[in-house]
Amino acid sequence: MKLQLLSDLHLETETFDPEPAPGAELLVLAGDIDATWQALQRFAGWPVPVLFVPGNHEFDGRDVDTVLPGLRQACERAGIRMLQRESLVLTAPDGGCVRFVATVRWSDFDVFGAAQRERAQRAAAYFMQVMAARRGGRLFDAEDVRNEGLACRQWLEQELALPPRGRWDKTVVITHFGPSLRSADPRYGRQPGTASFCNADDDLIARADLWLHGHLHCRHDYLVERPGKKPTRVVCQSRGLQDKGETEGFDAMRVFEV
Repeated sequence: MKLQLLSDLHLETETFDPEPAPGAELLVLAGDIDATWQALQRFAGWPVPVLFVPGNHEFDGRDVDTVLPGLRQACERAGIRMLQRESLVLTAPDGGCVRFVATVRWSDFDVFGAAQRERAQRAAAYFMQVMAARRGGRLFDAEDVRNEGLACRQWLEQELALPPRGRWDKTVVITHFGPSLRSADPRYGRQPGTASFCNADDDLIARADLWLHGHLHCRHDYLVERPGKKPTRVVCQSRGLQDKGETEGFDAMRVFEV
């Protein structure tokens, strides 16, 4: 199956017109497409199926405990299939079956270990103020993010442990947050704020054939070795913000195969 991957388009402020990539058989939107949700309609009538995993900015200014039904309805109006802690098996044009395992996978702030967690959560306070999301009438804070991240991690681990039993041939994981420090933005390196962008899910990567993510405003395409199998490919195809120079080298027409 040939996939087009887009994330971090930030169409609430950015000027960008997404177009179908020639040869792609599926479009994956890995979050932070539009904080207002309005630009989701740009994908209505897309020539191939569209899968969408929310990013953190799809929750901006909203209550995280009540937002998902409305976001799902906005996706349905555009003909988009939203996945959050959900799996979906699709049949590829060649007849093979591909399982998509998808979750936001909020940060648990343990990417540098438990001893550095408090420092990482303090660094996250700025990002939470920018998001201005709420939980029960108060700010959705770093501890809330960690709790959501742990729930995502538990679900992901359980889902990836399921045997295929002939139902799928390959597995693709889609998260918004990065699964490894290997996905860290090279501009910032390994600083406390990096824990707001990457998780230590390296032990889970080998259970997938392809892992797609966003959140980092840069591009990544690397391999993770796994004994007895082809390496897992990890890809981030974020566009980012033009005024920060993050769009330089971005190729929206790239196609990835699983």
